[in-house]
Amino acid sequence: MADVLSNYRTGAAFDEMMDAEGSVRPSYKAVYSTLSRATSDELRVIAESLANNYTQAGVTFDVGGVERPFPLDLVPRVIASPEWEIIEAGVAQRVRALEAFLADIYAEARVISDGVLPSQLVTSSTHFHRAVWGIRPANGVRIHVAGVDLIRNPDGDVRVLEDNVRVPSGVSYVMTNRNAMITAMPEAFANHRIRPVASYPTRLLTALRKAAPPGVDEPAVVVLTPGVYNSAYFEHTLLARTMGVELVEGRDLECRRGKVFMRTTAGLQRVDVIYRRIDDEFLDPVHFRSDSMLGVPGLVNAVRTGGVTLANAIGNGVADDKLVYTYVPDLIKYYLREDPIIPNVDTWRLEEDEAREEVLDRLEELVVKPVDGSGGKGIVIGPRATKSELDSLRRRVTEDPRGWIAQPVVQLSTVPTLIEDCLQPRHVDLRPFAVNNGEDVWVLPGGLTRVALPEGELVVNSSQGGGSKDTWVLSPPPHRSPSGRNSTEHKDEDVDHALSSTAVPLTVATILVGVKPEFPETHRQQQDQQQQSPQRGWKC
Repeated sequence: MADVLSNYRTGAAFDEMMDAEGSVRPSYKAVYSTLSRATSDELRVIAESLANNYTQAGVTFDVGGVERPFPLDLVPRVIASPEWEIIEAGVAQRVRALEAFLADIYAEARVISDGVLPSQLVTSSTHFHRAVWGIRPANGVRIHVAGVDLIRNPDGDVRVLEDNVRVPSGVSYVMTNRNAMITAMPEAFANHRIRPVASYPTRLLTALRKAAPPGVDEPAVVVLTPGVYNSAYFEHTLLARTMGVELVEGRDLECRRGKVFMRTTAGLQRVDVIYRRIDDEFLDPVHFRSDSMLGVPGLVNAVRTGGVTLANAIGNGVADDKLVYTYVPDLIKYYLREDPIIPNVDTWRLEEDEAREEVLDRLEELVVKPVDGSGGKGIVIGPRATKSELDSLRRRVTEDPRGWIAQPVVQLSTVPTLIEDCLQPRHVDLRPFAVNNGEDVWVLPGGLTRVALPEGELVVNSSQGGGSKDTWVLSPPPHRSPSGRNSTEHKDEDVDHALSSTAVPLTVATILVGVKPEFPETHRQQQDQQQQSPQRGWKC
């Protein structure tokens, strides 16, 4: 029997399974034992089964208008309980700080008057919307859902790469990946205590209901999608189905007297909470893009008068501004009086003369990103750029230094990945998802692990040949739970195993509210939606 791990060799990056001496890390021992007993033929059969399941179920992503199955590798990423406790606390801390920041800048702006941030940093952000200044959400929550992108550097330290608090995408793959792995590899779950992910829709629905306007006892919740041509439409249908709520497009909603109604066969029905998956500029043609065919006229006024709640809130994008990102450690100290649990990646602010001079001298070594970019657009990877690309970048940075940041190229950590007939190390990142209900920030155990499949590749997005892995967060021993509290206090300490049922179906039906004519401009706008998609981002 050929050992599929016989040629497994770690490189300069931190390997999640093997340490520098070649010993298996404790959290991976059971996985390593299972893999070492498998033949390449057995692994190939499992890989083909996963691919076929995803093809039949329509678990896809969009590349240039073409829908393709989302690659799922059969080797999971494993995170030990103590390490997850740190990640969980760090992500929740970051969400709380950004929540306080958004509440502040759309009201008193104390963070500016106290000298923590320069005023121009906020007001010059393309995602700072004065149209929603002074609006106070019903339960004080603006970030109902957050996706915080994490990497591990060669020293093994976890770092925050960026924050996503507008309309972060990718949680559907977390849930479908788990369900597919349970189906394809039931024996692997028998040897592990893995924290489940199937409770996410329930957690999200609870948070959305708690965000309803005052006086609403039975809030009606809907998921607002750009439409079937959006790259994240699969996720929209899955979340609507698993939460048991309606999936609607902008044309299905109507604003009347400061309230929002949904058109149904029985007449107009009041809508109290909208989980929107449409970017700010397309939401309301009255206040933003007048040519938007995706939004709802009058929606901003309905939010302002308290007639409806939008999740996530309009204007959150200022917290995603990559220049604001460089100040998040200061925001944590300012608002929470705490030190950051998870540090940022080292970053140069190019509006600062000294930093800009250094970066311009080292463009060929660094990664330069537009501060308001999303989905990897506009990023220049210095070591891979041509001379003309670097010359063009140099001119753009000189003309608009506030619009750019720079970071070093980081060798992302690696995880064993099935490549042809053997397992080889491939680079990964991690996007944990957090849900804020106004009382607590809950972090989904695990998150979306993205993997760059070509050898040596650091780009994890699927359009560049990347895929994903199921992320296993190991449960603590039965006598204790995270943070050392009694396990009876945590309903989520149940574990996924081969015989467990899941609330997330592998097959997802398309949900149609109504059949209405579509136009080319509508298709284009649906495709234009960034959705902070996990498939498109450059990770460096």
